[in-house]
Amino acid sequence: MFDTVLIANRGEIAVRVIRSLRAMGIRSVAVHSDADADARHVREADTAVRIGPAAANESYLHVERLLDAARVTGAQAVHPGYGFLAENAAFARAVTDAGLVFIGPPADAIELMGDKIRAKETVQAAGVPVVPGSSGSGLTDAQLADAARGIGMPVLLKPSAGGGGKGMRLVRDAAVLEDEIAAARREARASFGDDTLLVERFIDGPRHIEIQVLADGHGNVLHLGERECSLQRRHQKIIEEAPSPLLDAATRAAMGAAAADAARACGYRGAGTVEFIVPGGDPGAYCFMEMNTRLQVEHPVTELITGLDLVEWQVRVAAGEALPLAQDDVTLTGHAVEARICAETARVTGERVDFLPSAGTVRLLREPAGDGVRTDSGLTEGTEVGTTYDPMLAKVIAYGPDRPTALRRLRAALADTTVLGVDTNTAFLRALLAHPDVVAGDLDTGLVDRDAASLVPTGVPDEVYAAAALLGQAALAPRPDAGGWTDPFAVPSGFRLGGEPAWTVHHLKAPGHDPVTVRVRAAGDAAQVRVGDAEPVHARLAAVEPGRVQLAWAGVTHRFHHAGDGGLHWLGRDGAGWAVHTHDPVAAALRGGAGAAGADALTAPMPGTVTVVKAAVGDTVEAGQALVIVEAMKMEHVISAPHAGTVTELDVTAGSTVAMDQILAVVDPHGTGGEDA
Repeated sequence: MFDTVLIANRGEIAVRVIRSLRAMGIRSVAVHSDADADARHVREADTAVRIGPAAANESYLHVERLLDAARVTGAQAVHPGYGFLAENAAFARAVTDAGLVFIGPPADAIELMGDKIRAKETVQAAGVPVVPGSSGSGLTDAQLADAARGIGMPVLLKPSAGGGGKGMRLVRDAAVLEDEIAAARREARASFGDDTLLVERFIDGPRHIEIQVLADGHGNVLHLGERECSLQRRHQKIIEEAPSPLLDAATRAAMGAAAADAARACGYRGAGTVEFIVPGGDPGAYCFMEMNTRLQVEHPVTELITGLDLVEWQVRVAAGEALPLAQDDVTLTGHAVEARICAETARVTGERVDFLPSAGTVRLLREPAGDGVRTDSGLTEGTEVGTTYDPMLAKVIAYGPDRPTALRRLRAALADTTVLGVDTNTAFLRALLAHPDVVAGDLDTGLVDRDAASLVPTGVPDEVYAAAALLGQAALAPRPDAGGWTDPFAVPSGFRLGGEPAWTVHHLKAPGHDPVTVRVRAAGDAAQVRVGDAEPVHARLAAVEPGRVQLAWAGVTHRFHHAGDGGLHWLGRDGAGWAVHTHDPVAAALRGGAGAAGADALTAPMPGTVTVVKAAVGDTVEAGQALVIVEAMKMEHVISAPHAGTVTELDVTAGSTVAMDQILAVVDPHGTGGEDA
């Protein structure tokens, strides 16, 4: 067994691996970029090594620096985690060539299964059913388009070299194939360094079910049951559970046997996942999609129903141990459900919801615990969340003797989850878990996209604005002098000679929402608060303590987690969080002008980097025409013309770094400005 293992990853992934290594008595080595110098995984490891600046290709993807870190710390093995180099065959070979043990499958298996085209051919030869699609690698754009038209719409464009939904594009209209192929290639190149694509038939209303496999170096291959991963957005999983509510025992056994055959076909060793697409109306018609030659993000749900520590068995298998179990020894007990907490801002446009990367500093953190609840997290208070890396911050997992219990526990755990300072998807996930179809187990991969708009709150509750205004009002109160005396004329009570107390006006704004005027009139221990044009409500801050605020509002007590910074107040409850800041309407008007021409202006929906500029000042454009592409956390967002017109401003170039809400371009409608006026 190894004495020291280096973890070639970061965040909650590294923290998770450290936990198992510590339980096994193995010394852990963390690596970090400059951006992660004070990260949780760095603090929790036995030792840590700086490997470069924030850019992943100069740190977490830099093979020589990782190997140097292993050498100087005396590591005997490298655990790649999941993501970054976990499925990189060249890295696995470099590790073994350096005399170290790679805690994962052989490089040849990674290479074979990492190429989705070869993988499909290999498992098909082993008798595993596959999804119809293109054949051959290295297809040109024209060949991909021809293959797609031959298969028939809708089709799915997929990077051959990777997974996680990055670079994957669903195309229903053949007219946009060329643009979608180009976008898929860009994302694949950015995410995996390889823009090879394949095209597959898209199955409407499918379920995504995967089988966990575990293989040793002595010829033993086990399957550990399935995980239901159908709740996705942007082809990325957000809720996973085990076992699936769809499968019966016979189908589970058949899919497990097929997964084991796929693992044997590529000479697999270690923990891996075989993914299947399954028609909801005919579970027996499952088809192989791909194999992930690494530990999966959602592995905790399998651990909870099997009682096995998959990281521990990865390490033991890599050290040469044989699996002590036979297939009949694997039992599935109870039910587990996992929710991925991501740094995201949900923006609703009509019936469409965009989940955009968010960034900021974690000002207050409360993570759930208790009976049947597990949290895997890379967060601490003070963590800087940027847009350089993947947006996933943590995972909350709940276990119960049955599915309804696990779902209830997870919803309660998400209500106890508070991350202030960064927008997260926690409240959205909690609402999704209460969706009638989710509760009933009637799932498919399109459910989230269809119903997302109904699960995203459309406004900020009045009591949130009231709490922020009263906190602002309290901040106006003067501090007592050295003798404990307070000038009564400086107290913001609204007192005046004769008549009722005056109203104090607070102009407030929450990102993504219109400014709101809140008026506060204090009278003794109680106050009146008027939010916008609503009627005044009796309210008071019943208690203010570090990290918490209690607001009495119209006879109801609301308890918020709170983090403040000058004119900015973060307030959170039941997994939701709101950033409410002081708004200066005069300054906002002065910042306006041509560059902020309301609906004519196109702003950055997220902090990120401009990757493509498709227009120039003076161009005549059509409504919906793509003008700029912004990339953050390896996801692209297309900025399109809001209406037909002329581009009168374009303030960015490819490679420009942009902030959220920064103006990128202005399109004047025809007849109101520009060359056509």
